[in-house]
Amino acid sequence: MNLKPILNVLGALLTLLGITMLVPIFISFYFDGYDLFGFIYSALICVCIGTPVWFFTRNNKSLNNKVGFAVVTFSWIIAALAGSLPFYLSGAIPNFTDAFFESMSGVTTTGASIIGNPETLPHLTSGIESLPYGILFWRSFIQWIGGMGIVVFYIAILPILGSGGIQLFKLEVPGPVADKIKPRLRETAKMLWIVYLGITFANIIALVLAGMPIFDSICHAFTIMPTGGFSIKNSSIAYYDSTLIHTITMFFMFVAGVNFTLHYRAINGSPKSYLKDKEFLTYFSLIIAVSILIFLSIASEKGYYLAKDFKDSMFQTISIITTTGFGTADYELWPIFTQAVLLSLMFIGAMGGSTGGGMKVIRSMVLVKYAALETRRMLHSRALIPVRIGRQHINEDVVRNTLGFFLFFVTSLAMSSIALTFMGVDLLSAIGAAASAMGNIGPGLNSFGPTDNYALLPVAGKWLLSFCMLLGRLEIFTVIVLFSRTFWK
Repeated sequence: MNLKPILNVLGALLTLLGITMLVPIFISFYFDGYDLFGFIYSALICVCIGTPVWFFTRNNKSLNNKVGFAVVTFSWIIAALAGSLPFYLSGAIPNFTDAFFESMSGVTTTGASIIGNPETLPHLTSGIESLPYGILFWRSFIQWIGGMGIVVFYIAILPILGSGGIQLFKLEVPGPVADKIKPRLRETAKMLWIVYLGITFANIIALVLAGMPIFDSICHAFTIMPTGGFSIKNSSIAYYDSTLIHTITMFFMFVAGVNFTLHYRAINGSPKSYLKDKEFLTYFSLIIAVSILIFLSIASEKGYYLAKDFKDSMFQTISIITTTGFGTADYELWPIFTQAVLLSLMFIGAMGGSTGGGMKVIRSMVLVKYAALETRRMLHSRALIPVRIGRQHINEDVVRNTLGFFLFFVTSLAMSSIALTFMGVDLLSAIGAAASAMGNIGPGLNSFGPTDNYALLPVAGKWLLSFCMLLGRLEIFTVIVLFSRTFWK
């Protein structure tokens, strides 16, 4: 394999990440935080390593499929390593395993954190709120970059990829089909980022007007849009006892879980695109139905109805299906039925082409349609019945890809859960943690619920879940193919 194009892109990415650290450097300097030199050292390391690598491998645009798989996978690993440096070198997270776990959770927009347990991080007496402002911003910022996709990010701003960038775009953009909304790939990436920036800015303004402090609004908007879920408060969004703030957060989580191609079409004068899209209608209907179901379950156990319970039901439904992971209530205190429903939503995830994780609604629809179709084929063995969603005919290649994805997803989830139980984690916690990591959600069940963290997870478990986060974010195939013998021949 030709390593030059791989090193060229990785060098450019590392340099770019080092430059972006200037923002938290200024924040740390302004607030006189102890993390200042940690950021300075991290930026110097990234730039001093990345720039020479990029410079000496430049002008090489040969990107084939094989190189594309390697570039995308190693880009996220490099981003996680670079992102962990400020945590580790500043002393905010003095253990490298924990720093890498936190960073991988950030760039993959998972939102699982090791911060908050005084047994493992005794210097953080107040949990997340003990962290300096620079680190708090960096946690949110790496999620924001990872949300739209690191590869799409530098396709949009760096011209070095040339025509080969289409390989990376298709491999990185989540969902069974990567739509190009512009003829030129770079223009597509730019348009996606313009929409992403615009909605993020609107989110910040809305939160500020609702009464949230400016710094808090920026950090939370940077984690809402990528459906990441890192909060700068120990009690997450529940810290802000404001129905308006909770409603705004719900709305923008919902928006982030929608295919960004639909947002682009709506902004360009075609708002009916939402109502014409079967996946969007399914996504919207599922949220309404599950919210009502959870609310009725909570109300039947309590024996009375509260408006707050309905708001919390809808908030948690949107938070879990979009894989954001924010919380306004501890759903582990709800009936076990509601927890089972929320666990199911972890598998389904948001729409394809959104920043959300999980299997994606469109894949779930294809699986249901295919199962129903196979039943009909048993009765009419000679009939040629295509898989359709609405009026759209689903290509057989997409169906096969979806079936393969589902098989790998379930197998990876089962193997990860078993491995975690081998490390001493109880079964419910293991399943919840594996599902959370694979779906890029954050909170799990039992020991890793919405009010807990992953600090006491064994070291091997943290590395395993870090790998699961990468699998989930890159939709499995991009990573798994690197382990095949054919790839290295």
